[in-house]
Amino acid sequence: MMINIKRAEQLHLEELARLFNLYRIFYEQPSDEKLALKFLRERMEKNESTVFVFEENSKKLNGFVQLYASFCSVSAEPILILYDLFVEKEKRGEGIGRKLMHSANDFAKSNGYSRLELSTAKDNYVGQSLYRSLGYELDNEFLHYSLDVK
Repeated sequence: MMINIKRAEQLHLEELARLFNLYRIFYEQPSDEKLALKFLRERMEKNESTVFVFEENSKKLNGFVQLYASFCSVSAEPILILYDLFVEKEKRGEGIGRKLMHSANDFAKSNGYSRLELSTAKDNYVGQSLYRSLGYELDNEFLHYSLDVK
């Protein structure tokens, strides 16, 4: 069985949208594969995100990580926001998330980003354990706020 991680391309969109829909369901959003496909297609066409996928064979994707470029004004450097990490339920515990995180790290280093940042749910203990094991540190200096404007 061929297993590898690659940067997502247009040919991955349909299968990636299936996974992205499952990711949104995990975060208690209604199922909507058309919305997932539209969102991902727009990010790809506008070159607004970088997505790496875990491909078990030529058609089946089992996980993905999505990155958004940003900047840190304080250090005056480019950074990457690791916004989405998802592994299909049946494949969790096989190290896929770790491999995707390593791909994100390698991409950041090779493209001149100074760091990776991420947020996670307070009750996502499995994710928190993974992030700590990879050297991520919990930010105790800043609070995260959000405001809906729509």
